[in-house]
Amino acid sequence: MFRQNIDGLKALLEKKEITPEDAVKAFLNRIDSVDKDVKAFVTVNVEAAIEIAGELTHADRTGDLWGIPIAVKDNIVTRNIRTTCSSRVLENFIPPYESTATERLIGQNYIMIGKTNLDEFAMGSSTENSGFYATRNPWSLDRVPGGSSGGSAAAVAADECAAALGSDTGGSIRQPASFCGVVGMKPTYGRVSRYGLVAFASSLDQIGPVTKNVKDAAILLNAISGYDRCDSTSVNIDAPDHTSMLGNDIKGLKIGMPKEYFIEGIDGEVEASVKKAIGQLESLGAEIIEISLPHTGYAVATYYIIATSEASSNLARYDGVRYGLRVEGDDLIDMYMKTRSEGFGDEVKRRIMLGTFALSSGYYDAYYLKAQQVRTLIRQDFQKAFGEVDVIATPTVPTTAFKIGEMIDDPLQMYMSDILTISVNLAGLPAISVPCGFSSDDLPIGLQIIGKHFNEVEVLKTAYAFEQSTEWHKRRPSL
Repeated sequence: MFRQNIDGLKALLEKKEITPEDAVKAFLNRIDSVDKDVKAFVTVNVEAAIEIAGELTHADRTGDLWGIPIAVKDNIVTRNIRTTCSSRVLENFIPPYESTATERLIGQNYIMIGKTNLDEFAMGSSTENSGFYATRNPWSLDRVPGGSSGGSAAAVAADECAAALGSDTGGSIRQPASFCGVVGMKPTYGRVSRYGLVAFASSLDQIGPVTKNVKDAAILLNAISGYDRCDSTSVNIDAPDHTSMLGNDIKGLKIGMPKEYFIEGIDGEVEASVKKAIGQLESLGAEIIEISLPHTGYAVATYYIIATSEASSNLARYDGVRYGLRVEGDDLIDMYMKTRSEGFGDEVKRRIMLGTFALSSGYYDAYYLKAQQVRTLIRQDFQKAFGEVDVIATPTVPTTAFKIGEMIDDPLQMYMSDILTISVNLAGLPAISVPCGFSSDDLPIGLQIIGKHFNEVEVLKTAYAFEQSTEWHKRRPSL
């Protein structure tokens, strides 16, 4: 039963072949069996999940996610359930409120199975920067699952939950989805409320689904989408039914293939698999058009100036005064310094220092302001491209999953692993990663499909057409 996805579990529950209690116990047993190796979870919600499942079993079936066990990334707050951001600073933090995304899932009668591991405060690309332990890739336990939503992607790939929520700041859903051979979607900025998502970079962060197939991504996106007055960045437009165009053909669809995304440095097997996938889309009737996104080469530098600047501001609140870790000092300043020094890991400290420098007097115009100007140029590149094409297809990541420890001492190399996903966040666009092949050493490869603002339906339709014409999404790791 634990190998079922959302849609499969829904069918079994509707036919009354299983109960929510059966589903929860199957996934909890699976977690107990494999998570000692994968380490996808920070908190497993055993007692509450069983209690909720029991209540649902004896209640009327309501909600699209009724009785479905779903995991939540541990930077999305959950009322009365520990939310740590995988940081010692928040190790014992119990939120008094619920995020809007999870509140909406509660309205659909989902069952929160647990909170997943991440790079501390979502800062990283490998989940090695967790303040607790590194998560491992279910396809090869000596490799990273990606990050920062590595726990969510690993949990879905290892069949420890039916689906999961992640957050994406510069590729943090799509990159681990590619590494773990699952589907990961970043919605348009403003489509899903950020209320209750612990902020890393406020102009970039977005909550999205991590699932076993494209239809599940559409179902989960339906549940969490919509305007929220609690979030000033939420856009007040009606959310469509994201499943509405699944199964429609893509004949005549114009798909852009940016030349800047197929350059030196991309692994040969990744490039070959993605080009073959784009060829498959062409065989389904799509028209492939080469396009240019000329400012792509500036994306990494632009992103890391903006993201670290916003992180520096957002993480100032963790000072040992109001909540979270407090390390006593000789005076107030000493307490601040000791709390932040002992509470934050190396990567978080690195980004705070970079951001503080970029915002400092005399450097603001040269770095932060300039980065925002380049961000506008990157957004304009996409606007021009979408005048010619309907969606854009690229590799999700330049390589397959790398080995644990391989890049941890080389942050610049680690940052470059997000080179193909970062521009999407800078422009606020929707994008999805779907499995499109495997390397010779049996590691997943992802295809990224990027769409126009608030046109997730087109992205999902294209991804679904590709997925259903191939078998890649059916392969599971042999844990």
